[in-house]
Parts: sequence; structure tokens; C-alpha cells
Amino acid sequence: MQNFQYPKFTPEMKKTHTILVPNMAVTQFRLLKYVLEYEGYKCEILGNCGSQVAQLGLKYVHNDTCYPALLVIGQFLDALNSGKYDLDHTALLITQTGGGCRASNYIHLLRKALAKAGYGNVPVASLNFSGLEKDSGFQMTLPLVRRFIACVFYGDLLAALRNQTAPYENKKGDADALVDRWVERLGKVILAGKGYTAAQMKRTFPLIAKEFAEIPVTRVPKVKVGVVGEIYVKYSPLGNNDLQNFLESQGCEVNFPGLMGFLQYCIFNMGQDHVLYGGKGAVKLATDQVLAWLDSVERPMLQAMTDAGFHAPAPFTELIEKPKGIISLGAKMGEGWLLTAEMIELVQTGYPNIVCAQPFGCLPNHIVGKGMINRIRTLYPAANITPIDYDPGATRVNQENRIKLMLAVAKERLEQPVQAAPLTWQQFAAG
Repeated sequence: MQNFQYPKFTPEMKKTHTILVPNMAVTQFRLLKYVLEYEGYKCEILGNCGSQVAQLGLKYVHNDTCYPALLVIGQFLDALNSGKYDLDHTALLITQTGGGCRASNYIHLLRKALAKAGYGNVPVASLNFSGLEKDSGFQMTLPLVRRFIACVFYGDLLAALRNQTAPYENKKGDADALVDRWVERLGKVILAGKGYTAAQMKRTFPLIAKEFAEIPVTRVPKVKVGVVGEIYVKYSPLGNNDLQNFLESQGCEVNFPGLMGFLQYCIFNMGQDHVLYGGKGAVKLATDQVLAWLDSVERPMLQAMTDAGFHAPAPFTELIEKPKGIISLGAKMGEGWLLTAEMIELVQTGYPNIVCAQPFGCLPNHIVGKGMINRIRTLYPAANITPIDYDPGATRVNQENRIKLMLAVAKERLEQPVQAAPLTWQQFAAG
């Protein structure tokens, strides 16, 4: 096993292999598939779920390993076991974040699991922005990155508008149907080599928002719940036991902070390293320019939401200011200070009920998530936050019961105004 040479994804495989991609942020990944197809890759976003996925992961990955890694590897193995794919012409695509997160090691864990399961001939490609796996045949070119960014913006917008519409729609399914139509429209635009420039995105955002605003709805008071946490468990229905559907079944409006915020956070941290530790000033200059460009696209997207009558979250430039005095911007392992900032922003903007979803044993998220809850509750009395651990030993019933306790408090407070501003020192001292 030690001498086994794991196969790499080569440029030639682009024409011969189907690439399997694990699902995470569902709407964004549906659009990402079109980007990969435009670049000439044949790919499929996996949708297989169920207990067998986790059990396969447990069989081939140590149970102390990060829960998202266990699920992603289990999902791959379950797909390969299904018999649907020609194993001599199938490859796997997995992301690597870099930094101190265990996610950087997923690819090595996956390759070992494949070899043990008898799939040692299946190549694995790395999708990363941090220079890992430099010899991978899957290359992150600038055109691919630009289209990838456009899909994240479009996906974030569609998900946010859908989540603010579906709980109130007069005809069940209208919002989901509109998401499907826009995914198909945008997919055709992407395959035509268009839709990814800043100007094209800025023209498209108001069109999307306008169509969602035209869906007939009846706005009634509902419990508003924000979801934060480790990025995979936060977004993936497989990772969080279909958390969004559960919350909506309880009569809630659900708010997932966008995936673009995490991408901006990763870019910001590259420049922050220069601020904290020194090094090449060119890196800081480059990251500032990229963030400025992203901000120039993000703000029109948020304005389109506001103009159509929807709630728009704070732009990333404002999120940076949220955790000051609570947690350092140097806390950047895992989701780092961004997770704390997202909780504060949610409470301030009318989503005081928060599920903090984290893999059991994920040290960074236990610090920046669970570790910050009491401080946020002290500053924002309306904050109603419950941390939920996800791992193979945690039962869905227990997780949902804990969330129901949080929702019970939320329903009692539903008619009460949310205190968005933090307590002053005099208020805090007075009790």
C-alpha cells in the first residue's frame, strides 16, 4: 500500500472521463456544472444520500476524521458501487482549501480509501486556489475562475430570493420552479460563453429579482432562522440531515449567508497574512484589487434584492467590521472570524434565531462558533443561538429536538421587536 502510485487526473482524461462531483451548495453547484461543461469536462453532481453513505465513509475512513470528509468519501464510494459508471473512464473531483483545515487532506484520505475499496485505478482531480496539487491535470484557468465566480453570485442570489419567497408563496412550488427556470436559462448563457462579466451580471441581477418579486405571496409573521457553520455541513443536505427542509417544515423562513462571503473571506485572509506577519506587499495589493472587483459586483446584486423588496445581507466589506472587539481577524482557521461575523449580522438584521452547524470535533468552528455564542448573547439579548454537532454518532432525532427547543423560544418572541443594537456598557452593568 505504501508503494502504491495513485493515478492523477491528466489533461487527456478531459475527453474520455466523466468527473463525479460531491454536492454541497445545491443551487451554486448546479450552475457550476455548466461551467465545467463549457470548459470541455463531462461531469455529474452527485445526489446520492442516505445512511449507507455515512456507513461507507466509516468503513474506509478513520472515525476521528472530519465528518465532511467521511461523507464526501462515502458518497464517492457509494456512487462507484452503484454500477452506473464505467470505472475505467470515471474520475473524481474534490476541493482543497489549504491552510490549517483538515479539508486540505481530503484528497489524500480519498485516494487511500479508493485503494482499500478496490478502486485504486480511479483518478482524483483537485479543485483548489492555493497551489496544492500543482501537477493535477485539472487546471484553474482565469476564464474558468471568472465563470465560477459568476455562478456563485447567481447561485447565492437565487438561493436567497427563493428562501425569502417559498415560505409565503400562495402556490406551493412556485419559487422552486422559478429557480429551476433560471438555472436552465443561466446554464444556456454560460454554455454560450456569456453571462460572466461584471456588466452582464449587473444586468441580470435585477431581472432575476423582479421575477421572484412577481410570485404571488401572502406575508405573515414567521420565525426567521439563520444557518451558519462549517461550510460543508452548513450547505450540504447530506451533511446537515436536510436542515433547510426541516426548518421550513416547522414554518420558518431560512437564511443561509452566501457562499461568496466565504470566497471573499479566503481572499481577504491572504492579504491579512501580510498585515499580521509581513511578507510580499504585492500579495496584499492583489487581494485588495480582487476584493474591490468582487465588491463592485456584489453591491449591485444586493441593490437588486433591495429594489425588488427583499432583504439584502450586508456586503463583505461591512462583515469585516462586525466581529471587531469580539474576535480577532487573525482567527482564520476553518470559517474563522467570518462565522462570528455572520451570526452578528443575522441578529442585527432580523434573523436572531440561529443554528450553528458544525462537525463534532472541528476545533476551529467550536472556537469561532460555539465559543462566541455567550459573548454574542450578552451583547445582543435577542440572539437565540443553538449549536448542533453533526457526526456519525449523532442521531437526527436528537438534533431536530434541540432545534425545536430553539424554535419554541423563537415562537414566543415572534411578536417582540428584535433588539438589533448591542447593549451599551451602562445597560449591561445595570443587568
